[in-house]
Amino acid sequence: MRTLLSLLAITLLCTGVRAQNVKALVGGTLIDGFGGKPLRNSVILVENDRITAVGTRAEVAIPAGTEIISTEGMSVLPGMWDMHVHLMINGHSDYAYWDTVMPPYLEEIIMPASAKQLLLAGVTSARDLGGPLKESLAVRDRINAGELPGPTMYMSGPFLQAKPYPGTEAFRWGVQSVAEARSKVNQLADAGVDCIKVVDQDQIPMDAFLALVDQAHQRNLTVVAHSHRPEEIRRGLEAGVDCFEHTGLSSAPGYPEDVLEMIRERTAQMNLGPLFWTPTVEGLYNYEYTRDNPEALDNDCWHEGLTPEIIEDIRASIHRPGQLPYFQLTPIRRPTLERKVKQLMDAGVVLMVGTDSGIPMKFHCQSTWNELDVWTNEFDIPSMYTIKAATYWPAKMMGVDQDYGTVSVGKFADIIAVKGDVLRHIALLSDVDLVMKHGKRVK
Repeated sequence: MRTLLSLLAITLLCTGVRAQNVKALVGGTLIDGFGGKPLRNSVILVENDRITAVGTRAEVAIPAGTEIISTEGMSVLPGMWDMHVHLMINGHSDYAYWDTVMPPYLEEIIMPASAKQLLLAGVTSARDLGGPLKESLAVRDRINAGELPGPTMYMSGPFLQAKPYPGTEAFRWGVQSVAEARSKVNQLADAGVDCIKVVDQDQIPMDAFLALVDQAHQRNLTVVAHSHRPEEIRRGLEAGVDCFEHTGLSSAPGYPEDVLEMIRERTAQMNLGPLFWTPTVEGLYNYEYTRDNPEALDNDCWHEGLTPEIIEDIRASIHRPGQLPYFQLTPIRRPTLERKVKQLMDAGVVLMVGTDSGIPMKFHCQSTWNELDVWTNEFDIPSMYTIKAATYWPAKMMGVDQDYGTVSVGKFADIIAVKGDVLRHIALLSDVDLVMKHGKRVK
């Protein structure tokens, strides 16, 4: 009898320990990331870092001792992805100055601050496209080890291009030959990057560019390429690039018909999977409004993690937002953005949310929700499509959809919630009320 009682006591103790590691998000409207009808009065059970049950209150039994987190009156959705960020910059307007003065502070101050700002904004996963190799991987690995707060990061390390711009050799590597292309891709792959970023591919010798993409695919790395010029797109499609960035083409009103035909030809090949595109329109689209209504620049959310000296440096650089050389062509480019995005959608590409976050006046705490807002409220893209472009498709593109991208059983508990109906008022994402990453509440 004593043995039986002892076993019962141990069982109860173990049950109590398990219950302490279980959380239940109860009552909210769940938008799970798959794009279907939202689930009212939802219950999401989380044990340690994974989701163990999803359903309604009538369907999911909540174990005794579970920590209850009320989501009543809230929209609940997967943590957002931003597929185009730059942790190494944080809104400063003078790249030449920043690239000269700030490198000693990137690993310990600037990049961790950027990552924390993204996480607090509800971005639980992000793809960093262009940065110094050692610092990029060090920050990613420290986040993964729990030493720094931030999204799960996917890092490209240095840009690959024909020739690095003067003063950028630490994070831009030149490629001029087949041998150099394969060697540098291997160097990045051996270091542990998550993808390859290439720019100005219309200036790289074609045989070298083909070798670059081929070598990346041999190393199981996706290739992300700029689409600023028609020939960049043509070459990218010919080489088999996996994802294009930006709408590009400067102030031209739309894509040339031969480029659209190439895109349509590619998207028709179901065996190759989707052709992904990250248009990054928010920074351009909102520039004139920000210039004329600069109150958003005073929001101190972008100060998080930065030193007073760096904050003042950034603030001084954007003191006259109407005079920034970076944006002088933007008023001519802005009217072309919606048409280009619609052309891409009509041609069959799968759009993903990314922002170029960190460019002048575009802060990591604001950029992602602004991108969703422009898509939904300015371009009339359905809010459910927009949310899926910030959750499901990025995880699919990065090959981690078994763990991320939706609120479903078995996946990491990366979950955010906002008060109100986010499908009707997408701007509610400007102030996310709850952020959970890998089962831990970080906000």
